[in-house]
Amino acid sequence: MNRKDLRIRVAGKEDVPLVLEFIKKLARYERLSHEVTVTEEILRENLFEGRRVAEAILAEHQQIAVGFALYFHNFSTFIGQAGIFIEDLYVDELCRGRGFGRALFLYIARLARERGCGRVEWSVLDWNRPAIQFYESLGAKPQSGWTTYRLAGEALQKLSEAP
Repeated sequence: MNRKDLRIRVAGKEDVPLVLEFIKKLARYERLSHEVTVTEEILRENLFEGRRVAEAILAEHQQIAVGFALYFHNFSTFIGQAGIFIEDLYVDELCRGRGFGRALFLYIARLARERGCGRVEWSVLDWNRPAIQFYESLGAKPQSGWTTYRLAGEALQKLSEAP
């Protein structure tokens, strides 16, 4: 791949349909399509209007979008610094292994340094060996001894209504 043919850019409001398309492709790949309820309106509101809670970037090859990443800031009380959490990162299947995923990570790593962040984190499904191998090739290390928990749906509703 010729580096001049690759461009990473910040997604704009006009890119919301494309971001949603990538989210749906990622969900299909992860066998989680049944969990996708996000709409263009929800993305637009949360990425570009009011209180922006996340950001997105696009990878383009010869002016065609081939991947994306969606991320947001978190905070580590132990190190006293903000971090970046990558919620989603996806590269179209036919474009994998050509440096697009690495370019997305490089952009986020540089952004983290520019913003004074102490770390970049993300989750990966334990069966996704190609992604795990890719992340480890970047120098990332799995966090052992931690289990991710999620409070959502009915359980979240019930807890929020507790006396």
